[in-house]
Amino acid sequence: MRLVIARCSVDYAGRLTAHLPSAPRLILVKADGSVSIHADDRAYKPLNWMSPPCTLKEGADDTAGVWTVVNKAGEKLIITMEEILHDSSHELGVDPGLIKDGVEAHLQELLADRIETLGEGYTLIRREYFTAIGPVDILCRDADGQTVAVELKRRGDIDGVEQLTRYLELLNRDPHLAPVKGIFAAQEIKPQARVLATDRGIGCVVLDYDALRGIEDDKLRLF
Repeated sequence: MRLVIARCSVDYAGRLTAHLPSAPRLILVKADGSVSIHADDRAYKPLNWMSPPCTLKEGADDTAGVWTVVNKAGEKLIITMEEILHDSSHELGVDPGLIKDGVEAHLQELLADRIETLGEGYTLIRREYFTAIGPVDILCRDADGQTVAVELKRRGDIDGVEQLTRYLELLNRDPHLAPVKGIFAAQEIKPQARVLATDRGIGCVVLDYDALRGIEDDKLRLF
């Protein structure tokens, strides 16, 4: 991973245009080819980015110049460097991936074994389907044969929807899988996450952990 802190302005040209005026920013260039621009706020979310596969062409001047990042669709991220304050590269190696807690890991195992919980006619392709940006919890097909990517959480929030969105963007580039739709499944889904998922065409499923384990809920029910 390459970390660059620079005073720069950024222009995006593609399906729409966007401009970031001059300011000090962090630029991340990852081994997968992605480039993202970050400010000192907004948590982890970048101000702008280009997902792989893409190419980076730097200007000739080491202290200033123009970086041009182009993806396969011809969209461009143009970074105009005014001053480079820091530039370092670090070899992180292969990441072992996220280790889920016991309940979340068990949910994945149970749902894969009872994939029809998502709908009649669903069939499992595999658990932990590996991608360049991490494993998809469950990959399956619906009754019509369409590929479905499932992201599992105990408590589903906006971060989980964002994660699934990134997986879908990548999976839909694979002609053997596309078109791929998404399902966000959790024991509890926060209202904001449900709104975002619905806006992005992602289905939401609330999972009953006890029901998946085959244990009847002994609480009183009104209906």
